[in-house]
Amino acid sequence: MLFRVAAITIALSLSACSSWVYRIDIPQGNYLEQKSIEKLQVGMTKEQVKFILGSPVVVDAFNQDAWHYVYKFKSGRSEKFNTKKSFVLQFEEDKLVDASGDFELSENFYTPFNAPAEAEEETSSFKQ
Repeated sequence: MLFRVAAITIALSLSACSSWVYRIDIPQGNYLEQKSIEKLQVGMTKEQVKFILGSPVVVDAFNQDAWHYVYKFKSGRSEKFNTKKSFVLQFEEDKLVDASGDFELSENFYTPFNAPAEAEEETSSFKQ
């Protein structure tokens, strides 16, 4: 009986010193995908951008026209899996004007979002 108690005590004591302790992965912020970034175009409203990317993590209190999307992943297993990505959007008069960060912009990003609609309005006004 005394041997069992001693064996259990030693086993529990040694297991507490183990480096095999489970650590969870910690994702924080907005996870963005490249395919979502490729849908953005200059001229989109804040509501349209929010529909595509979700709400930003940070909106500057002194500059409501700068939206910050930040994602940080801390692995519980190894630091080589840790990642951090950020993406910043700039608006003027509630329209998207620029973007920068850890993602590539699509070829169509700088094509105004409502360009075809404006072109149709201009041609229809000439016909009248």
